[in-house]
Amino acid sequence: MRLVTLVGNPRPASRTLGLAEIFAGEIASRLPAPVERRLIDLALYGSRLFDSDDVELQRVCAEVAAADMLICASPVYKASYTGLLKAFLDRFPTAGLAGVVGVPVMTGGTLAHAMAIETALRPLLVECGAIVPVRGLFLLAEQPAEHSGQMAGWIAANMKWLTISSTEI
Repeated sequence: MRLVTLVGNPRPASRTLGLAEIFAGEIASRLPAPVERRLIDLALYGSRLFDSDDVELQRVCAEVAAADMLICASPVYKASYTGLLKAFLDRFPTAGLAGVVGVPVMTGGTLAHAMAIETALRPLLVECGAIVPVRGLFLLAEQPAEHSGQMAGWIAANMKWLTISSTEI
């Protein structure tokens, strides 16, 4: 099982990246098969995202497309995902993530931003061809004491859907 965590925060080593990495670890520990994990911090690629000939980014895209599961995380920016994440996902054709189970994750400053995950990030993953069988996980960035409980509750409610292979859906 290949689990890729993709983070679209423009700040390297961001709080969103840290939360996504913890969340990926929690999911990986509950999957029935051995898990190969990869963490991709898009902040490290910056303006290179607009170079279609960048060999390293072509390799990263191939890794994402070959994932069994993709945790796609972004902070909420202007009621949506970041431009950095959009620039990366624009590299994929409409069905470029076919067969990949997508898990949208967003961080935000207030609960007023919570719907961005369902109205913006989830449709983007679906447009790229990912299978998104569950609601996304939204975390309030300023409430770290709540994060482990929110992650545990989300996993308890959704894990059965994540272990269904794309061929069964």
